[in-house]
Formats: sequence, structure tokens, C-alpha cells
Amino acid sequence: MDPERSDIIVGEIADDADSPGIVYFGMPIEPSQALMAATALAVAALFVLLIFQNFVFDSVEPTEGPQADYERVPVWERADWPYITNGSHGFVMEHGPYSPSTTENEWNSTHAFVDFTLPLAEGGSAPDGRVSLAYWLPEVPEGVQVPMIAEFGPYFDEASVSTPPIEVPGTWLGQMIIDQILPHGYGFAQVSVMGTGRSNHCMDLMGNAEQLGVDAAVSWLGSQSWSNGKVAMIGKSYDGSTPWQAAMFGNDYLATIVPISGLIGVMELMWKNGSSEARAPFMHNVVYGGYGLDGDTDDIGNACPDYAMGPATGVGAYVWGGEAVGNYWGERYFLDRVLENYNGSVYLIQGMQDWNVDPHMAVPTINILKQHGIDAKGLFGQWDHDYPDRPDYHFDRSAEGRGREAYPQMTRFDWMQDLLEWFDYYLKGIGDKPGQWIEIQSNHGEWRIEDFYPPQGMETLTFDLGGELSNIGGTTTILPDASTGPVYETAPFEEGIWIAGLPRLHIDVRTTTIGGQIYALMEDCDEAGGCIQIGHAIMDLRYHEGGTEEQAWIPLLQTINAKMEFFTIDAYIAANHSIRLSLYSTGDDYMPASTSSIVMVQEGPGSTLQLDIIDAAEKLWFEPPACTHSYCLDWLNQTVDST
Repeated sequence: MDPERSDIIVGEIADDADSPGIVYFGMPIEPSQALMAATALAVAALFVLLIFQNFVFDSVEPTEGPQADYERVPVWERADWPYITNGSHGFVMEHGPYSPSTTENEWNSTHAFVDFTLPLAEGGSAPDGRVSLAYWLPEVPEGVQVPMIAEFGPYFDEASVSTPPIEVPGTWLGQMIIDQILPHGYGFAQVSVMGTGRSNHCMDLMGNAEQLGVDAAVSWLGSQSWSNGKVAMIGKSYDGSTPWQAAMFGNDYLATIVPISGLIGVMELMWKNGSSEARAPFMHNVVYGGYGLDGDTDDIGNACPDYAMGPATGVGAYVWGGEAVGNYWGERYFLDRVLENYNGSVYLIQGMQDWNVDPHMAVPTINILKQHGIDAKGLFGQWDHDYPDRPDYHFDRSAEGRGREAYPQMTRFDWMQDLLEWFDYYLKGIGDKPGQWIEIQSNHGEWRIEDFYPPQGMETLTFDLGGELSNIGGTTTILPDASTGPVYETAPFEEGIWIAGLPRLHIDVRTTTIGGQIYALMEDCDEAGGCIQIGHAIMDLRYHEGGTEEQAWIPLLQTINAKMEFFTIDAYIAANHSIRLSLYSTGDDYMPASTSSIVMVQEGPGSTLQLDIIDAAEKLWFEPPACTHSYCLDWLNQTVDST
């Protein structure tokens, strides 16, 4: 029995708002029993009411002024409200009063071009930049102006990937916003970035030309007669990166952004401490280079210098471990300029099991935003490269140790309503200020609220390699062909622990050359010896101090300390389970080091695994609306039958 975690899902918040804590009722039960109980209840549609009384977050600030015409439900009460939970995505609680304005086409959209000046140094179509967009407006009374929500990306009207014209709502997000958010008095736009669709110039892969086009389109959307002067940007993946680009300019029209698994920088997508993902050397302007090329006379506008620089820089970064040619990477790093210039808010959404756009795009970015005084909220679930509300994708793209243990609790059918309330406040100034917190889900499915993530004030557990982490692999040598390396394991834990944030692995090593790489795999192993992955870390040893500065040392003679940091982990390790740590030269998704070397691990107090843990009793836990989609019910029935 684990008193720190027993039946946290079935609890209530203490009446004393100054000392929030979980008050358990019923008999304490093991974590696995708690999940089984919750599963059975979900299948039977018998839900225990979560009653959160007199609990106040300092970050929730009531406001005076206009209120929305629907009831706002705190996240910790939403399990009891009648959200639609059997569809393929989420829905708002109430349909708005407005219909889309009719236009000349069947999709009720209007196409427009935005002209702006491109610097001559950009080549291609400079100085005549032109952005293609389509927009939808609600049928509101004459003279009423509406805020605009926009998705910017390369996938609209693009023949090379067979996407429909930009005037057609995107099936992945656009149609949902038009159907659910627009009726509440919002406009919506789809915008093709430079070099894609009918936008001219070259496909600049998030470079300066693309950034200027994004900024020009934001200004256009915010300055039209039907606009109230406030623009929001939303999107996933590439379309979740363009909001960061727009925020760099401090554009007065840009009021809020909702990046979903987006990039704070292009190099950060595929490199970590000098180590390269398998796709990294070949990604830049190779995958997207053909966008915008359709064989007509306008293709001359695609002759841009970054077309040649992109692939060369990608290969160079792999060979040299992260060094860039010119300012290719610096031009494509966004976060520093966001912090300097942006005056809006951020609703940051990230999958903790995303192996496409890794969670380090969001963690610790969310804390950095808050520390710079930017209104910011986070929604971090155990899904892959997905939206928060897609039960079928969540199941199909998960696996054991890759999010499946958190299914179906990961699917957030309250997300569309949450978006509406966020937009109401930041685009219309109505309703209460949304909570400036992070909703984080553990690897076994439980949701809680944190003011920061990684949380502040955590206890740190430290295990030394060869000591508390026993060597069970029989070697301390990491071979460069990834065939072997040391394996360490803790003794079984007497009580369960909650790991949160960014664990560290600092290892003393010697190498045979100035080079080499370490890939660390962390697993949760049960009493029977079965293990599931909970996290990984990687480092090119030329960057053993962490960051972007290359280091040098004397091979064989000099010991260096590799200061590795794991990608974000939020995991529960049950009592009688142990943690296993395996070290190799490379692992899933990564290239071998370009500088081959044998790496010799030195065990002892200089080589430690450091885990930050939370006290579950101090946290606010909640259940989201329970999924009743067929995928969820089939999985829940299967889980109950097997247990």
C-alpha cells in the first residue's frame, strides 16, 4: 500500500484554501487497484463526484465586465458536466447564435492576397512579397466587429501534398473552429506561408521571409473593417510554429497564440546537445523544398539563397555537432525574440509522448514565459503528435510505454470549450481570466494542476552509478556501434514515487577520441521483471557541458562529466518497482555520433541520476470528462476483462 498515492482519483480538496491537500475517503488502495476501479466505473458509467469546495487559485482573477452567455465550469468539476464525449473530437458546451456569412463559393469563404515588402537580400520574389489567405466571418449585425482566429502553415492549397484549395476549411482543425467557435462571434482565417499554396517567393522553412509574411498577414487580419483589432493564432506542428514567429514582432494586433506541438526554434526540433535525430541532416528544405513549385512561370520566384543553405547547414550540423553556417539557425530561433517583444498570452499545448516535436519545446518554456510576465497556460497530456481531443488517434499512435497506460484519460473532450473561454477573455474581454496553470497528466493517466512545470520546490533523489544504481550489465564500456553498454538498476522502492519534470544524468567518462555519444534509456520495472520505458536522454560528448558551446579535452587521460538532461518525464513508479537505466551510444530516433569513440563510464559519486519528485498529497488532482467513444469503451472493456 502506498499512502502517498492511494485513491487520489477519488478525493476532494480540503476546505482550507490556504493549505490545499487531498482528503481521501474510503479504504486506501494500491495504484493499480485505483486505476482498475476508475476503469470499471467508467465502463459502467458510474462516476464518483469530485466535489472541490472553497478552493481558490491565486492565478484565477475574477473580472468585471461583459460575461459570456454560457456557464463556465472549473476544470476540476468538468467530469460531472454533459460534454459530448462519444465523437471523434471535442465540442463546445453550447452552440453560438451566429451562422457563417455566405459568399460566392460553397464553403462561405473569401480569398485575399496580402502584399508586403521583402528585403532584396531574400532573392526570389523580392521586393514583392504576397501572402495568400482565405477567411470566414459570422453573420453578425451591421457594424459589429469580430476578432480573428487564424491558422498559418504550408499545407493549404498545396499540389505537392494534394491538399484542397485554401478556401476549403481544413479537416484537422479549421472545420471545427468554423462549426463551433465562429458561431460565438469570431472570424477564422487560413494562411499559406511563403512559397506554399498561392503565396509567392520560396519555401523559406521558417526563415526571415516566412516570418515577415506571417507578420504582414496578422496586421492585415487585425486592420480590416470587420475586425475588432485582435488576432489569435492556433495550429499544430508546423502550423504550431508560425504563432511563435508572429509573436516575435510584438505586433499589436496579435493578442494570443495557441501553439500545439510547435517549434520555438528549428534546430531545437532535431538536435539535442549536439546529437542528431535520424531525419535532421536531410530535413531542411528537402522535405518542403518542392512546395510552391508547379511548373509555371512564377517558379522563378522560388530561387532563394536559403534553398542551398538549408541542406548544407543540416548536414554540417550533424558532422560538426551543431555548429551553423552563417546565421541560419539564429534566424530560425524564435523564443528569445518572443520574450523580448510579445505582449499577448500563450496557451501552450504539448504531447508528452511526442517523438516528432519533442516536449522540450514546451518544458521548461512554459516556466520561462511565466517568469517573463507573459500570461501562459499549459495543457500537457500523454498523447503523441496530436490534438488533445482525438480518441482514435490517441489510441492508434500510442503503445506500451508510449502513452497507452494513460489511455483513455488523456483524451480531453473539454478542450474546445476551454479554447472558447480562452478566446472570449483574450480576444473579447469577456468572462473571468482563465487559470494560469499547467494541466499535466502522468504516464498512468492521472491529471493534476501545477502552477509551474517543472514544479517548484520538489525533493531530489540522487542515485550514484555503481552504488544505489547497481551495475547489472557487467560492463562500464559504451561501444560506438550501439551493441552494448552498462545497465544499472535500483533496489525495489519501498514506497511509490512521482517523478516530475527534467531528470538529470551526470556521468564521469573518458573517451578514446574527442567525440562519442551517450543515449540513456530509463525504464520502470516490476517485480516480475517486465519493464516499460518512461524516458530518454542523449548527448554528443563534444557538448558535455550542455547547451551549444563545443568543448575539448584530452582523450584517454582526462575525465569529463557529461551533464545530460532527460526529455520531460511525469511518471509514477509503484512500490516494489525499480528503475532501470541503460546506456548506449545511440537509440530510437537518433543517428550514431559523427565522431566515433569508445566511452568508458566511471562509477561513483561523480556519476549520478537525479530525480525530482512531488508530494501527491499536496496536489490538486482531477478527472476530465470520461470518453465514451467506441475506441475508449472497447479499450476499457478489454482492460477490465484482462484484470
